[in-house]
Amino acid sequence: MSKKRKLLIDTSLDLFYSNSINSIGINEILKTSGVAKQTLYSHFESKESLILSALQQRHTNFIEWLKTKLDGVDSNEQLIIRLFNALESWFRNSESMLGDFHGCFFINSASEFNNKQSNISLFCKQHKHEVRETIKQYMSQENLFLLDAICIMKEGAITNAYVSGDYSSAIKCIRILKQYENNTAFTD
Repeated sequence: MSKKRKLLIDTSLDLFYSNSINSIGINEILKTSGVAKQTLYSHFESKESLILSALQQRHTNFIEWLKTKLDGVDSNEQLIIRLFNALESWFRNSESMLGDFHGCFFINSASEFNNKQSNISLFCKQHKHEVRETIKQYMSQENLFLLDAICIMKEGAITNAYVSGDYSSAIKCIRILKQYENNTAFTD
């Protein structure tokens, strides 16, 4: 990837994630990146293609971060603890791979595009599917009920932390899931 293309994607991702996609115009991306308009359009045919590239970059970063955080877990309980502790750390802006916390870029982006069949909405949906599959790979024993609970609670914790500022949401999820640990649906 060329340096200019990477700069445009990185700048767009930072601006879109911090401010929202629809509030950022091409001129602001050009001004912030210092790249000429002609160069931008030689790399991206439209703002949508730039948005999709920014989403792809964030997806790659998030999946890599998630795998790093879950690497080496040996039980479903440990997966839960590691996942939600990592989320809490992100909420508190302590995860350099993800940058400052502004909620879920994919939830935020999907909410800006009401056409559920748009390329942007479909990409966001695919991201959520791949996050779920990544978490599933780290489960010590497949348990779809537990996987559903983890994924739904993860989304709720992210949304609650962003909307209400309750950064302890992730730790509360650990407590809730551990409370039901002895339930046969949650055991390894």
